[in-house]
Amino acid sequence: MKLRGQLGQVLRFGLVGGVNTGTFFGIYLLLHPWMPYFAAYTLAFLLSMVGSFFMNTYFTYRTRPTWKKFLLFPLTQVTNYVVQSIGLYALVAWAGMDSKIAPLAAAVLAIPFTYLIAQRILVSRGPAAPVSTVRNADAGAEPDPVDWAQSNR
Repeated sequence: MKLRGQLGQVLRFGLVGGVNTGTFFGIYLLLHPWMPYFAAYTLAFLLSMVGSFFMNTYFTYRTRPTWKKFLLFPLTQVTNYVVQSIGLYALVAWAGMDSKIAPLAAAVLAIPFTYLIAQRILVSRGPAAPVSTVRNADAGAEPDPVDWAQSNR
């Protein structure tokens, strides 16, 4: 991948990450009063991960979502979850950070790991196809988020 294309991909990943982090944090804050902070964190993480999958396939890496990628994507997030979980625990238990803010700091620590793993899962390792070819793989139309599940059985 050319440097310019790589930079664009990194910038798109950062934008998606910002949106995803905002989504995660909003869900976390909604759940936090109703359950222990770690349970709220875990549920918010899982819900935002689904959104992250679609934003990263369509926008960041400009590839087709498939069932295989969808099923593998959570596996890539295991590292993200572990890094964030350790960071969250350390920031709350050892550093005394407020449990309402600590997930944001922990998320920042996990960004480089998440990018590399998501790229490995979501981008094919075969010959590079132009973005227009990947995006227009189904008779000139970008796959619909609902239809991809039907077309990739």
